[in-house]
This record gives sequence, structure tokens and C-alpha cells, in this order.
Amino acid sequence: MQGVTPDTGAIDLNLFVLVNLVALTCIYLWAARRVSTSWPPGSILAFIGSMTALALAYLGPFGAWAHEALWAHMGQHLLVLMVAGPLFVLSSPVRLLFLNVGAVGRRRLIRILRSRVVSCLTNPYFGWSFFALTLLGTHTQWVMNWVLLDHDAMEFIIRPTYLVAAFIFYYPLIGCDLIARRPAPTLRLVSLLLMMIPETVLGIILHLAPIPLYWPYEVSASAYGLDPMADQKFAGALMWALAMVLDGMWVMVAAIEWWRDQERETNRLERRECRESISA
Repeated sequence: MQGVTPDTGAIDLNLFVLVNLVALTCIYLWAARRVSTSWPPGSILAFIGSMTALALAYLGPFGAWAHEALWAHMGQHLLVLMVAGPLFVLSSPVRLLFLNVGAVGRRRLIRILRSRVVSCLTNPYFGWSFFALTLLGTHTQWVMNWVLLDHDAMEFIIRPTYLVAAFIFYYPLIGCDLIARRPAPTLRLVSLLLMMIPETVLGIILHLAPIPLYWPYEVSASAYGLDPMADQKFAGALMWALAMVLDGMWVMVAAIEWWRDQERETNRLERRECRESISA
């Protein structure tokens, strides 16, 4: 990545992010311990993986590079949208909350999950549209130049929006968290496959653009003696190629879950036929 890497000694220790990640991890582990051995270790590993991906994206050298190079900024998006988000869904946070509240809290949570608002938010069509709009809309020149110069906008608007968009998109598509109505397996697979469209579009735009699109990165590149066009092309290649690899991985996860559901249903039908033949 010669010509697109800023000062390798730079470190971004964002205490706000660090405190929140540590607090969330402690709360999750405490809640998992409360439900004793019934909580699967795989869910705990998924949550820890999600927090680790967020830490890699927003803390340390990588977090610092993202202020100066577009490829690092794009890498942050990939870590949040396509690693941290789906891993957080696989950790089943809603189910864990359900198991840790009392009878009254469970009834309220069920009513919330069955409400029209949540049904709309967990609709794959809405989730796909919101995810695509977030990805493409935040990379328009006006929005991108604004958030690159406004720390609060990046910290309290863009980053939370990316996490919410990832959770809403993946929540009904993978994992076994509580949901009022899970989409059909074919719709889940198609939604995951179609997410490659906005990712590819953004990657192609960045890679093939004849001029630098975001002037703050052009200024920072000049300050570090870097090539802004090489940086932008590499960022587009990351979104174009690596995003498709990550998408393919989650498609495989959804396909495996579909196969396991079919296997369980087949076993259930076989047991029922066995009982009926014995009673006859």
C-alpha cells in the first residue's frame, strides 16, 4: 500500500468508544452468567468478536489512519457493517434480555417484538433499503466532507447509524434471536446476495472516479506526501472486492442455518410418522 499509508506511529485512543465497549462487554457477560449454563458459548464468542471488530475499527492505529486516508475509513465501514454488525446479531442480545427480565418485562418485550413498528423495522425490504441508503448516502460528497470535518457528526450520528443499519439488516436474516416473524429462507438468502449491489456500486464509483471525491482526504494526502487518487482507488477496491467476500460468508451462514432447519423438520416428521405407525 505504498503511497496510501499515513504515519504508522499514529494512535487514536478514543476514551468514549473504549468505555462504551468495555461497559457493553461487562453487561453482556454478566447477563450471560445469570442464565447459567443454558447460554451457548458460541453466542458469547460472537459478542466478543463483535466488540473486537469495533475496537479494531475505532481504536489504535487503524482508527487514526481513518482520519487521514480513505482506504482506512472504508475499512472501518467493512468492519462495522459486515463483521461487527452480523456478529452482534449472532450473539442473540434480544433473547438474552428476555431471559434476564421478569415475567412483566418478558410480556412487554413480546408486545414490542409484535408491534407494527418492530415488524416494519425487521422487514427484509426495509432492512435492505436502509442499509443501502446508509452506505451510499453517507458517501455522497456533501455528507462525507461534512462528517470528516465535524467530529461530533462522525461520533454521534454516522457511527451509531452504521451500527443500527447493520443490526436492522442482519437481525431477521441470520442467527436465532427472538423475532415475531422470521422471513422465509429464500428471502433471507436473496436479501444477503442483493446487498452486493450497493457495495459494488460504491466500490466502482470510488475506484473509477477520475478526480478525488473528498477534499479533506486530498488535503491530508498532500500533507503526508501521499497520492490521493491511489488512496481513493484502493478504498474502492476494498469495498468492491472484500465486501463481496464478506457477503459470501454470511450467505453461507444463512444457507447452513436453512439446511439445519430442514434437517430438524425432517427429523420431526420422521418421529411423528414413527409414533403413528406404532400406535396403529
